[in-house]
Amino acid sequence: MPLYMDIHRDVDASVEDVVESHKKDVETQEEHGVEYLNYWVDEDEGAVFCLFEGPSKEAGEAVHREAHGLAADEIFEVEQG
Repeated sequence: MPLYMDIHRDVDASVEDVVESHKKDVETQEEHGVEYLNYWVDEDEGAVFCLFEGPSKEAGEAVHREAHGLAADEIFEVEQG
């Protein structure tokens, strides 16, 4: 299954807020054939990075949109090295 990294920029949220958003993603992911694997937060820069497996970028977008409405600014298909 393809692996994707998404980036959310200019996020005005605490780490705790991001934790809650990730929990909502996990609750919603199965409906779209997606598995969110990990996430990272740079609170100083207002950036959040999410790593997920799924059938497409659009499936990952759908999870975020349905779970909490916080769409990523960019999504990249990546390969683990």
